[in-house]
Amino acid sequence: MVYREMMQEDTWRIFKIMAEFVEGFDQLSKHGPLVTIFGSARTKKSDPMYKLAQKTAKLFAGNGFGIVTGAGGGIMEAANRGAVDAGGASVGLNIDLPHEQSSNEYVQHLINFHYFFVRKVMFVKYAHGTIIMPGGFGTMDELCEVLTLVQTHKTHRFPIVLMGEEHWSGYIAWVKNKLLGSGYISESDINLFHVTDDPKEALRIVKDNPVDINSMKLQ
Repeated sequence: MVYREMMQEDTWRIFKIMAEFVEGFDQLSKHGPLVTIFGSARTKKSDPMYKLAQKTAKLFAGNGFGIVTGAGGGIMEAANRGAVDAGGASVGLNIDLPHEQSSNEYVQHLINFHYFFVRKVMFVKYAHGTIIMPGGFGTMDELCEVLTLVQTHKTHRFPIVLMGEEHWSGYIAWVKNKLLGSGYISESDINLFHVTDDPKEALRIVKDNPVDINSMKLQ
């Protein structure tokens, strides 16, 4: 009986999920074109990666791109800060967690989510590019998510840029040696991402690979 009641609650929970999708789509559509920046919430202000994220976001925002982050500290704070520095749109997609993650002070447009999977859709729905900075499990999850969605054509194709060459070198070597070497991915899949520590190069990559707006529509 308890199991059946729980399943019935899940049915009604669909409306809460729908509400999050509607709110997310409505709010994000006002701030495009957007670039999503992922990275660790634990990165200190003194870390070179913090400064690189801030500089990169400032450059993108200065060239007309809104900046989207997960609204937390570290790299996310740096990216939102860079957007504000350039007078661009600074968007944060916050997630409700048991330890009550709060948004950083540089988020100007905050959208709160209860469901991780809805929030992850929002990170890519209007993305014209993604910047992946060093991070932990969450960042790795986001990297694999965007690679899989673009690889399988379940989202529109957009540039994926890894920044922090030293950090990503081991991962890239593993992808080439183990995944490609074992035939788990195709040679063309290596071209799904770019690697650079130069913000100007990252901007050039995104500009040189424009998104087909029609492909952003939900099918």
